Amino acid sequence: MNIKGKTALVTGASSGIGTHFARQLAAAGANLVITARREERLTALADELSKQHGVTVEVVASDLSDPATPGQLFETTEGSGRPVDILINNAGFGTQDPFADIPWEKTHQQITLNITSLTEMTWRFLRAMKARKAGYIMNVASIGAWLPAPHYASYAAGKAYVRNFTEAVAYEEGGSGVTLTCLSPGGTSTEFMAVAGHDIPDWQKKILLTPEDCARFGLKSMLAGRRSVIHGWMNAIGMFTLRFVPRRLMTWIAAQVMAKR
Repeated sequence: MNIKGKTALVTGASSGIGTHFARQLAAAGANLVITARREERLTALADELSKQHGVTVEVVASDLSDPATPGQLFETTEGSGRPVDILINNAGFGTQDPFADIPWEKTHQQITLNITSLTEMTWRFLRAMKARKAGYIMNVASIGAWLPAPHYASYAAGKAYVRNFTEAVAYEEGGSGVTLTCLSPGGTSTEFMAVAGHDIPDWQKKILLTPEDCARFGLKSMLAGRRSVIHGWMNAIGMFTLRFVPRRLMTWIAAQVMAKR
């Protein structure tokens, strides 16, 4: 990755795939702005990466479910004369339960984080990148973006938005110098399941993909200019096969996989 000296902003960097985005970008020589809610984790990560790779790592503790945060992050970076060359919109969460059983406040928080803030972050930083005629944006979706998912109804629908939105804007910006990529991870060994309240069987835990591999695949795809990618060859085959499955059957299959045990 020829990004030495570039500046990357990674959201949701305190755990999981976000942490590994930060580690791999730093290993490639990129300076970082890392943000999430858990400041202690971010500070520990910043110390680790600056010592190992000699890059600058700025910690910004923030909550992207707060509508004011995208503007604040923009002012902290671009607004202060520090251009962001790479934006990784990774922050997000899901909740495993029937839609009607989830408190509205939690669903609203999820929609604000997964959809609204991601869209505003893309809008703000895309415009700055376009002015320089260079930049990369990665929006992290999910294989849930490819099908209706009972028990993750609003989460999967939100990720479908992320996928379609990113692909559409990537088309609009062809030739602008700015590359947009949508990454759709499948089951990955992160804190996502615990946060969602999803207890998976032991056999499923054994086939979860690693966040290191997912981050590496995503960054390589982004730098190669790919618009939409699925991590994991089995996931890619599965999502391709779904186009031949009736939607009612597709929804039933997803419900069997996503329901609480």
